[in-house]
Amino acid sequence: MTLLLVIGSLPAGSAVAGPFLALSAPEATMQIHSNAFASSGIIPRQYTCEGEDLSPPLHWEDIPAGTQSLVLIVEDPDAPDPAAPQRIWVHWILYDIPPHVRELSAGVQRLPAGVREGINDWQRRGYGGPCPPIGRHRYFFRLYALDTTLPVLPSPDKDNLQAAMHGHVLAEATLMGRYAKGDR
Repeated sequence: MTLLLVIGSLPAGSAVAGPFLALSAPEATMQIHSNAFASSGIIPRQYTCEGEDLSPPLHWEDIPAGTQSLVLIVEDPDAPDPAAPQRIWVHWILYDIPPHVRELSAGVQRLPAGVREGINDWQRRGYGGPCPPIGRHRYFFRLYALDTTLPVLPSPDKDNLQAAMHGHVLAEATLMGRYAKGDR
């Protein structure tokens, strides 16, 4: 939050006389949501390997001024077992999302113009839904606002993407959902 302090006096005869303190409005914070599940809620089966394996609907708001592109990375830090995680499993990467794009529909088949897909940990492009081998995992949908568009990456995996993003992140928003095999 930015605090703007203005100290002064209002003219005599105004509704409030004497010294005053003016605060600026709080800065908006970028947010990402889904109407399919609440933050920290259970991801519905249709968005997992046990269902139709569709990408969930996502929408975002309060993109900061100066944003030139957005990046979406979906990952599971609990792989393979949340009791003894060994790696972060990347489920989906989208980059160079134009800042005027504010949502992706469920099971998006045609991405908005200009959006590039990265390589997930199945070594393919596209969404791969939750499919935990054991236990209930957390899935983080991380949205980044960048002050630039990114170059075409010859190998657009998470590591190369993050290296290209370095020094260009204006804001980050996160939505987390949970899933265990058998959840409805």
